Amino acid sequence: MKKGQIVEGIIERVDFPNKGILRAEDGTRVIVKNAIMGQKVSAAVNKVRKGKCEGRLLEVLEKSALELPEPGCVHYGICGGCTFQSLPYEEQLSMKEQQVKDLIDAVITEENKGYEFLPIKASPRPKAYRNKMEFSFGDEYKDGPLALGMHKRGSFYDIVNVGECQIVDEDFRRVLKITLEYFKERQIPFYHKLRHTGYLRHFLVRKAAKTGEILVDLVTTTQTDGLGAETESVLLDGWVKALCEETYDGVLKGILHTKNDSVADTIKNEGTDILFGQDFFYEELLDLKFKITPFSFFQTNSLGAEVLYQTAREFIGDALDDEASQTVFDLYSGTGTIAQILSPVAKKVIGVEIVEEAVVAARENAALNGLTNCEFIAGDVLKVIDTIGEKPDYIVLDPPRDGIHPKALEKIIRYNVPQMVYISCKPTSLARDLEIFLRRGYRVERCVCVDQFAQTARVCPGLLAVAPGGLMQEIADFSLLYSQLLLLYYRFTGEKETVDRYYGIADGILKHFSQYAREDGLLEQVADKWNLVDWPENLRDGYDFPLTRPVVALGCHNVINALYIGAMETQNTLAEICGREMP
Repeated sequence: MKKGQIVEGIIERVDFPNKGILRAEDGTRVIVKNAIMGQKVSAAVNKVRKGKCEGRLLEVLEKSALELPEPGCVHYGICGGCTFQSLPYEEQLSMKEQQVKDLIDAVITEENKGYEFLPIKASPRPKAYRNKMEFSFGDEYKDGPLALGMHKRGSFYDIVNVGECQIVDEDFRRVLKITLEYFKERQIPFYHKLRHTGYLRHFLVRKAAKTGEILVDLVTTTQTDGLGAETESVLLDGWVKALCEETYDGVLKGILHTKNDSVADTIKNEGTDILFGQDFFYEELLDLKFKITPFSFFQTNSLGAEVLYQTAREFIGDALDDEASQTVFDLYSGTGTIAQILSPVAKKVIGVEIVEEAVVAARENAALNGLTNCEFIAGDVLKVIDTIGEKPDYIVLDPPRDGIHPKALEKIIRYNVPQMVYISCKPTSLARDLEIFLRRGYRVERCVCVDQFAQTARVCPGLLAVAPGGLMQEIADFSLLYSQLLLLYYRFTGEKETVDRYYGIADGILKHFSQYAREDGLLEQVADKWNLVDWPENLRDGYDFPLTRPVVALGCHNVINALYIGAMETQNTLAEICGREMP
């Protein structure tokens, strides 16, 4: 099979994350994203490495028997958001449950095969469940009219107007339409990612599911020279007036303006002004009240979060005695939601979170709810747990998508608590960390998925309860960071010419490593001493495979492969920036 070849076939299954498996006529497996099991599709092969093929979806030739007659959203297939919206919700749940179970089963040891995998728990609202959305300004096509919505599927630049989006409620759609019409009528320029010029960047909307309170935030640059005859203050005053004249099902609590001149395509707060009302609102979960600001971390599905946290309570069950005599560590605590939910049945709950703003919010929320046995510490879990005098009786883990740092995981295991609950938002990270838990004598008791992202390809594996029955720093492959560093340079400087100049080096590194790819595309037996950093023998602690001299990674090493996959994805972005053919 060759790059550029067009293939047709039936999607046999969909693996996490969003990888449809097509079997071509010659028997070759081709990975096709954004496809659904049972569809007949055509795809253009854009990657061929050591028997592994990846293709770009061109057309759905025949719908799957699993699909609905109509997807239920006019933006489906164009917007990059809701991959599975054409499936009945029950089918979405079944597919996600199986994806997670397959990942967990792949690492479960033989003696732990009897663990309990519970049925997936649905989102109470399959639609209109989002309490936060970040929309982008742009155009639907080059030099087209102003657009405000989500990125077009497969595009870094094009924006799709999503005025009929189904995963948000009518109030989201109202403020979105008003904002787009207002700035479109006045021909206000959006920020061009390549030229780094323009005014409008992002539009952030948050709405509490329980209280109905709404907060909106317009994110712009400080480049006001393109606003025409109007001053910025007059322009924004008119926008506020337009929003305030609308009738909402909820209550509009605040309208904000955030300035962001960063080159990176993210919302960065470089100063926020209150144009109307206040810069916060309140949400309620499980009879607790939480103050939320524009940039607070909070689960994006409030009602789904209640299911998640109630399940966490059930998993912990009798582990915390009725006398509330035990100390609980809530690691990666965010705004302290879990800590506060557990505080009534614990002597003390200590939360650790690296984001200082989240820790401040956690302390405020605990005070708001009258909880006096919660302590929140700002800092990296890896470093902070060395400074805590108390020893935990129970640990709850809710790490970011990338999972737990290996050294931090080692320190957590050394506490030797009888039970832990691991809450994960990325099943591959969970499976990786689980292998280490199992190697160190813990076993899986129960696992359950909680769907927080209905209609989308994202899978939240929910909760994993583990109980006990040497780890070391991971190897770093520095050469595979080249493409990522090149992209980072571009994000900060915008120098396309420099990216194009060094693109070939990054591509050459990837081609070199592809010689170690096995049939499924993962690297093994990497034997380049100049690429690997070995560790002294006296610092090794039961690592997953031995390192020999010359340095050879005898196995399929997770970190090397993570860097390799990340480098390949980054190279695609670099190719798009440079106008080159996708590698």
